Amino acid sequence: MNFKKLSVLFCSLLALTSVMAVSAAETETVSETEAASEEESTASGADEETEYPITIQHAYGETVIESKPERIATVGWENQDTPLALGIAPVGVSAANYGMVTENNLHPWTDEAFQELGVDAPNVFDDVDGLDFEAISDCDPDVILASYSGLTQEDYDTLSQIAPVIPYKENAWQTTWRDQTIENAEGMGMKAEGEAKVAEVEQLIQDKLADYPDLKGTKTAFCWINADDLSSFYIYLPSADPRAAYLLDLGLELPESVTKLAGDSTDFSITVSRENADQFSDVDMIVAYGDETLLDALQQDELMSQIPAVKNGAVALIDSTTALAGAATPSILSIPAEIDDYLSLLSAAQEKIK
Repeated sequence: MNFKKLSVLFCSLLALTSVMAVSAAETETVSETEAASEEESTASGADEETEYPITIQHAYGETVIESKPERIATVGWENQDTPLALGIAPVGVSAANYGMVTENNLHPWTDEAFQELGVDAPNVFDDVDGLDFEAISDCDPDVILASYSGLTQEDYDTLSQIAPVIPYKENAWQTTWRDQTIENAEGMGMKAEGEAKVAEVEQLIQDKLADYPDLKGTKTAFCWINADDLSSFYIYLPSADPRAAYLLDLGLELPESVTKLAGDSTDFSITVSRENADQFSDVDMIVAYGDETLLDALQQDELMSQIPAVKNGAVALIDSTTALAGAATPSILSIPAEIDDYLSLLSAAQEKIK
């Protein structure tokens, strides 16, 4: 092949390569555009797919949402975390009443979410001792979310005069973080987005648990114990209490002794007499609010010290002044914020099991 033919062939190949490069670039641009369009469509999909009016069944009957709510108010425990997780700042929310709170009377993760949405001074109801109906009315909500709360029939009736209300499905204070998120999201016309957010956090939990394989299957009871009065204590039940249910999410198991004692109870906890402490020989770990003072009192008690978790010091103590004290009752925002500290605390207690 002579030089002239070689040159022609080279030029042809060069031209072909250029065309292919341009074509590839155009294809990539089209793909990016389609991907962006698909992402945008997914983000707004819930609104597009929701047909109004929507009717939501709950413990007090049903609530009808006539049109897409724009102004969201929340009452009860961490219900505001649902709209915040979905990128919407509520116009009014209940104050946090346990664990570390910010100067805005909110848990740290809630305050941070407000700030990320450009709200530095949220409207927080002074309702620790009871609902502030006037303040709730003044914020002019289109819907009031209360999936995890203790609303009474009277509360519900009064709030319903202000705006449609989304209370719990069955019983007060017995809504898991998953149901709380999805039920509140449904009340916003964003059920699909709520479900997607739950799936995201579920995956986060699994990813985090990969670093703590020894926690899996540990027989654990979440208790409320008063160091000054050990005559009786409470054990939370995962069938009704979100704190205990969260422990199952983290790979722990409810001891058979607790299951047996609870029977068919629908309450969120059972009361146990100190004299029956010997029944819990299969409780390898305890989670409880308190500090070393509580553990010292338990280990010095003749009966309570018979529980293996107490005897071995395998007690995960949650300081009531910390953010984790609030996050132990989980929400869609508190889990990502505090799961590392929680797993670390549980792991440290689990290592003491003999």
